[in-house]
Amino acid sequence: MNNLNYIAAEEAVKLVQSGKRVFIHGCAATPVCLIEALQARHRELKNVELVSITTLGNVNFDRPEHRASFFFNSLFVSEATRAVANCDDGDYVPIFLSQIPQLFRKQILPIDVALIQVSPPDVHGYCSLGTSVDIARAAVDTARVIIAQVNPLMPRTHGDGFLHVSRISGMVWHESALPEVDYSSKVSDAVKKIGYNVASLIEDGATLQLGIGSIPDQVLHNLNSHKNLGLHTEMFSDGVIDLI
Repeated sequence: MNNLNYIAAEEAVKLVQSGKRVFIHGCAATPVCLIEALQARHRELKNVELVSITTLGNVNFDRPEHRASFFFNSLFVSEATRAVANCDDGDYVPIFLSQIPQLFRKQILPIDVALIQVSPPDVHGYCSLGTSVDIARAAVDTARVIIAQVNPLMPRTHGDGFLHVSRISGMVWHESALPEVDYSSKVSDAVKKIGYNVASLIEDGATLQLGIGSIPDQVLHNLNSHKNLGLHTEMFSDGVIDLI
């Protein structure tokens, strides 16, 4: 552990106040320990708006006791947010991923607090946003307050994903495995049939653009006999590994 002023998650999330908008780092960088600590404060908070894309891990945003405390404004509906996005205490904003940073930078959806997960800082004090730079870059650039889970298991990635510790208001050292998704674990016969039928429409030499989920994964499982396939895509699931 670096010789820095780390505090407990319960202490760090006290920086969140009622009526504020909170960005939550998503995908494999979802800061589960910070989310749980924030939810534990639900009796002290009112009208806190949560903003995020895909959130992973063992988190639940659809709890009756949180109704008056948190409103989830989802920019990409995932399993953890689907129920709350479809109720009175949540919503969904249809938008391209590439346009979301403009919501933050142009103060259309200004961020008060950013909850993120980062790698430990290097000797110069720079942490990495790790596996999920995506919209988090704009969030940390514009947020008034940044609370970070510092995880030694978060990969240090290069590019425009570095953040200096001087920008972080609360640092929480918490080592935990990054959340993973296995889309092949819950596959119905209908999904298998859809994957087979879609794959039958793909010719050798085709270029693939893939989504994530059980159906795209099943399509990939049925492409092993194809030749000279290309890949030009935003996101893809583990089925690509075996295909390659």
